[in-house]
Amino acid sequence: MKVTGLVLAGGLGRRMGGRDKGLQAFRGKPMVSWAIERLTPQVDSLLINANQNLEAYRAFGHPVIPDRIGGFAGPLAGLHAGLSACETPLIVTVPCDSPFLPADLVARLRAALEADGADLVVAKTGDQPHPVFSLVRREVLDGLAAFLEGGGRKVDAWYAALKVAEVPFPDERAFANINTLHELNELEP
Repeated sequence: MKVTGLVLAGGLGRRMGGRDKGLQAFRGKPMVSWAIERLTPQVDSLLINANQNLEAYRAFGHPVIPDRIGGFAGPLAGLHAGLSACETPLIVTVPCDSPFLPADLVARLRAALEADGADLVVAKTGDQPHPVFSLVRREVLDGLAAFLEGGGRKVDAWYAALKVAEVPFPDERAFANINTLHELNELEP
């Protein structure tokens, strides 16, 4: 089954001082470019979910899709936009602020999705699930749309209606999110 990659860059960057996280320089290039480089070889096509600086994101050479639900409604709104735009049976999501994502992320998530017959599979390190690193069947779109239209925003509340599997990964650093300027500076060297 073909997989669309979705880089989530639709947030407001509140913890980054209102700066667009994906466009912040990290080791000589915008953070989003690290996620794109690591995800592209693992997928059949790639989309970027962004709600501001659309032209800057288009410069990376992939379709840019904004949320269809207004008000910067969070990662589920980004997933909704991605599911609405993708033409493949599966979509994998990664955040724009995680430059170290694993090179085998999609393969491992897909193996679990198929083995468990799950609707959605998320990465996990230790006891910590990472819901923005997920592989999702396109068939969940209608349920997600209804959840969002009803005002739902919490990822775990939406997951409750789905068959979810978790895949353990050994490297916590691979899932590090750079949310603040301090974290960006700490990881820069």
